[in-house]
Amino acid sequence: MNVAELTRIIEDYGKDVYGFCFKLTRDKHQADDLYQETFLKAMELCHKIDKAKNPKGFIVAIAANTWKNQQRKFGWRNRIAKVVEFQDDFDNEFYMIDTTTPELVAISNETYRMIDRASASLNDKLKIPLYMYYNTGLSIEDIADALKVPTGTVKSRLYKARKLIKEYMEVNGYEGF
Repeated sequence: MNVAELTRIIEDYGKDVYGFCFKLTRDKHQADDLYQETFLKAMELCHKIDKAKNPKGFIVAIAANTWKNQQRKFGWRNRIAKVVEFQDDFDNEFYMIDTTTPELVAISNETYRMIDRASASLNDKLKIPLYMYYNTGLSIEDIADALKVPTGTVKSRLYKARKLIKEYMEVNGYEGF
């Protein structure tokens, strides 16, 4: 694969990959860095990308593995010296909100915030397949290939993630599930 073909892949799947990076990091600047690092690694590995075998899954797998490596490094560094993080306001950029009435907007915003908090509280083993499935639209088989786990493992992790999110929503007073 050459640079022109990789550019085409970035044009086709860049938005999905960025959304995945944003959901993992929950910070625009970190998402930008992860996105850039993902495609830099994709440039290095472009000879391994097969256009016929789901390049989107390959790129998302690079992003997921890069994120895991960054988290591992951060955990190691955090044991040495704690880092205090600045928290921005909630960003609704990636959510579709029904704006027909102010009440629906408020309810939708609160629901999305609650789901976002619940999914962010999951560990990476559950969070990454969840985001790959719902945010990037990858199939279970593609996720299994990307994470190098059996499809049954992906299905069980998605089930557990949904169940934990449902429990979180019920505990916090949301009855729509």
